[in-house]
Amino acid sequence: MRDEEFYLGVDGGGSKTLAIVVDRHGRERGRALAGSANYVSVGQEEAIRQVRLAAERALQAAGAVNRPRAAWIGLAGLDRPADHAVLSPPLATLAEQVYVTNDAELPLAALEQAIGVVLIAGTGSIALGRDACGRVRRAGGWGYLLGDEGSGYDIGRQALQAAARAADGRGPHTSLLPRILAHWGLERAEDLIGVVYHSQETAAIAQLATCVFAAAREGDPVARRIVGNAAAELALAALVVSHQLEFPENVVPLALAGSLLVREAPFRAQILRRLRARRRLGQVVIVEEPALSAAKAAIHLEAVRHPQSAALSTASTYPSDEGRGRG
Repeated sequence: MRDEEFYLGVDGGGSKTLAIVVDRHGRERGRALAGSANYVSVGQEEAIRQVRLAAERALQAAGAVNRPRAAWIGLAGLDRPADHAVLSPPLATLAEQVYVTNDAELPLAALEQAIGVVLIAGTGSIALGRDACGRVRRAGGWGYLLGDEGSGYDIGRQALQAAARAADGRGPHTSLLPRILAHWGLERAEDLIGVVYHSQETAAIAQLATCVFAAAREGDPVARRIVGNAAAELALAALVVSHQLEFPENVVPLALAGSLLVREAPFRAQILRRLRARRRLGQVVIVEEPALSAAKAAIHLEAVRHPQSAALSTASTYPSDEGRGRG
């Protein structure tokens, strides 16, 4: 009996790293979590360590004896050729064939022929697209200091500012202040200073987005404004990318990923309304687990490198409407 063939997908994001192993039929066989693999935030050695940790645990869970045949590894912060030169060689031993990209490219595997626009909003945010000619364009993804508009961090930061303004009377009253205090187990508004400035975790700020969405659902005008602005920024990023690429009949396939777009249906609907007012959308897919899409696409790794050569649809899709797939 010959050894089983396994394929690995790794989503190394700003908050966590998820590795998933599938067999040659695309069936999930193992998965594992590790910490952040954004090397801009945690450093090169730590990012590599977290990717290896997640991959090794997932392979162990799958019962793999040999290295995977192929792996697609997506890393937050991997943008420039210099980044690839630093990070790709240490990861090359994880599989017989390793494909390393920015994590924003992983959801492309859920679109037919890996062609279309990806919009991601989690701790950070980015829009990225690829057309049939292989051209890749992006907007956003500048990080929490320069951009990441519409992300969990951006929404959380705006919520903190609104809460501070409300606390001393410079801004309108908002339920965001007591919600944030309760979220962090604080008693007074002044206690926010110590928590915010002593924490180096962008994820901690991003988690406040849940408070904002809850307040918006209950009609808080400040929260609704923050959510509306975030939706507008994300739609703008996707539109900018779509106008820089060419799609058949000018119809844009779209993949949505990241915790905010997967979990917050009203927020997602706002963004889609804005996009549909400006562009014709074709296939729309919600990618719940980009690592699973990447693992399945790794079975056809050469097709990933040349997306026009083979179909890579690995999610449940619904033409011209919203579909959902784990990967």
